[in-house]
Amino acid sequence: MHRQCVKMAGLLLLAFVATDAASAQTDYPNNPIRLISDSGPGSAVDTGLRIVADGMSRYWKQQVVIVNQPGAAGSISAAVASQAAPDGYTLYAPTLSVFLAVPGKAPNLPLMVPRDFAAVGYAFEQLLVIAVSPQLGIKTLPELIDLARKKPGELSYSVTGVGRLTHLTGELLQRRTGIKLQMVPYSGNSAQAIADVYAGRIPIMIDGYTGLVPAFQAGSLVPLAVGAARRLPSVPELPTIAETVPDLIASSWLAVLAPNRTPEPIIAEASEALRAALEMADVREPLAARGSFARPMSPDELTAFIRDQQILWKPAIEQIAQQMKQ
Repeated sequence: MHRQCVKMAGLLLLAFVATDAASAQTDYPNNPIRLISDSGPGSAVDTGLRIVADGMSRYWKQQVVIVNQPGAAGSISAAVASQAAPDGYTLYAPTLSVFLAVPGKAPNLPLMVPRDFAAVGYAFEQLLVIAVSPQLGIKTLPELIDLARKKPGELSYSVTGVGRLTHLTGELLQRRTGIKLQMVPYSGNSAQAIADVYAGRIPIMIDGYTGLVPAFQAGSLVPLAVGAARRLPSVPELPTIAETVPDLIASSWLAVLAPNRTPEPIIAEASEALRAALEMADVREPLAARGSFARPMSPDELTAFIRDQQILWKPAIEQIAQQMKQ
């Protein structure tokens, strides 16, 4: 009888714990959520992510707080996010670059899903743009290529970190056109890069279109070409890079992940909140106006998408890595 009582008490305790855990997951979220970003404040990615976070905050009626952790090609943000408690109150919003890192350029990268993190959903695609200082006196990408050929190795371009997509795009542009440029990394700080390009200290900039729109409107930068497959309806006068360099598409994207061991019900709730935010007109439209396009995906769809992207880019990354060693 005593053993039966002990066994019954144990079963009741387990049931209580399970019920309490399920209740906690059902109530999620009842506190603010941190969303760790590998991009710096004011960057193109940061601008778009804050629009999405605002939509998630309104859906949840809980604040989603962006925590910027740029640096080391995304390694710093990945380390911070991986050490967070798997309770849904810390999510991670890395860019394409951490999944396509050039080997040896950043510790513990590239990331793999689901090995390193659990997939939540796809946020948005963001086009890159090639821009120049107004001091350079050119208006088109062909003019820039011609100038670079006349001055091999003399022109520099700013990027948001070594090994990131902006850097890879610059390397690919050089390989495809036969020009030679000097890369200058800015660790995700687009504001400082814009100031240096505007002043003419750095003549060329490769960055996300979204974050540079105000600089274009103010005349601080001159946009030459955008990395889209076709011209943007909002700026039909802006050519694509591919019009000058065939098949060169420069487009980044942003995913939302969670630390491993985050309970499935919380993953599902976070995924639904992200999807709901991306379906809001006041989220989709501001993103599109800045050259970023919402593209909702389920966790399984995102996992498959990341795997396909890594397979697609692997040969190019290996070629660029080899060239960088020479």
